[in-house]
This record gives sequence, structure tokens and C-alpha cells, in this order.
Amino acid sequence: MAEIRLIAVDLDDTLLDPTLRISPRVKRAIRCASEKDVAVVLATGRMFCAAVPFAEELGLQTPLITYQGALVKEHLTGREIFYRPVMLDLARDVIEQLSPTGFHLQVYVNDTLCMPCLTPDGERYARLSRVTPRVVGDLLQFLRVPPTKIVMIAPEEEIDRLLPGLLTRYAGVLHVSKSKPYFLEFSDPQATKGKALERLAVELGVRRDEVMAIGDSYNDVPMLEFAGVAVAVGNARPEIKACATYVTAANDKDGVALAIERVVLGEGELWTIS
Repeated sequence: MAEIRLIAVDLDDTLLDPTLRISPRVKRAIRCASEKDVAVVLATGRMFCAAVPFAEELGLQTPLITYQGALVKEHLTGREIFYRPVMLDLARDVIEQLSPTGFHLQVYVNDTLCMPCLTPDGERYARLSRVTPRVVGDLLQFLRVPPTKIVMIAPEEEIDRLLPGLLTRYAGVLHVSKSKPYFLEFSDPQATKGKALERLAVELGVRRDEVMAIGDSYNDVPMLEFAGVAVAVGNARPEIKACATYVTAANDKDGVALAIERVVLGEGELWTIS
């Protein structure tokens, strides 16, 4: 195994525990890795503004992969490394297709969460993301610039029912994925965590086999497939674990710390091979 020089870590249900906090052991592992000149990068579906506080808490100086990979940006300088929004005509088509379902829809413009009205799902999302939503009324009338991404929140069975048709309709022109069982996301085809991580590795001069990625969900699969060492946390679904080289402990059992300690710091035992 090559020496790891870059670690990409998902936030929700991976780095963060179920209370959305970072445990002392995880903080210690990331600090020790950084002291060994290993670049630790947060890779999240969250908005840029919602990811910055976690980077600051960890003392990271590395760029952030946000919006599932649509935006890679330095939080210290504001320098934009990579940005791929959804084309405006496609965004409007998605809204036209999904509005009749009656499920909650939201778009992201200029790092602002925008929704037609404050539904219970929208309020809950905004609260957990620690952002203030902007209520804009009719999304088609509001949207005049390409959004960073589009999200629908619905029961998992409804998303699974709609997904095949949407994958067919937008094949080759949009990346359609479930970030969580109840989140259906639409982004540019180049806006995946895998593409963003590949771009960032080139930016940092790191080879693919020197990259470790840690995640739990469907939107983590592209970066797990890109990384030389792919780690799934123990709370990941079986299909996500199947994409990983290793499986570590769950997010409430310091799984990220265990992975970094074993692979980067050479401490202790770890996981099972998936």
C-alpha cells in the first residue's frame, strides 16, 4: 500500500456522530494526520457555508468539497478551484417534472438555500444544516441563474419509484443520485465527489493510490471508487460497504479515527475486509 497523502472524509453519518458532533478521538486523529503533512479534506453534500464551521473546528486549511462535488473552494482565501452548476434549462425541466409530485423541492443559488415555502421537511433540513433558508415562492419564476444543485425530499419508497424514469430522462446530462434514502439530488454530471476528489488530487500533486476516502452513503460511492484506499463506516448500507476496500467502525464508535489511526498513523487494529 502506498503512503497516504490525502484523506477525503464525508461529514454526515461518517465524520459526525449521531448528534452532529465531532468526537475528541476523531479530532485527535485528524490533527495527528495533518501534523504528518497528510491533507485532510471534507467531502460533503452540504452547502459550502454549512461545511466551513466544521473545517474551522478541526483547524483544516485544505479546500472543501461541497454540494456533492459541484463546488471545491478554499475557505480561508475564498479561491474557487472547481465549480459545476446545473444548466438553467435542465434545472427548470427538473422542477417542472417534480413539482406535480407535491414533495419538498429546494435549489441552491449563490450558496443560499432557496425553497418555495417552508415545509416541515425544509425546516428540518435547514435546522440540521444550520443555515437560514430563503423562501422564494414559485421556483420557476425565481430561478434565473444556474443553481448549484436541486434536492427533492420524499419518502424512500417514492424516490425509488421515481428514480428509474428520472435516470432515463436525464441520462448523460445530469447526475441523479440519492445522498440519503430520502434525498434525491440533481447535479451536473461532473459534480460528484469522485470527480471533485480527482481534480483536487491533481491540484495537490497526489497520486490516486495515495488517496484514502471514507464514507457511508450513495453519494460517497464515486469517491470510494476513485480512492486507492476506500473505507466504509460500519453504519453504511451493505451496498456501500461492497464498494469499499475496508469497513471500519460506525460513526458513533469513532470509525473515522480508527481508519486514520490504522492506515496513516500505524496504530492499533482495525476492521474487517469487505
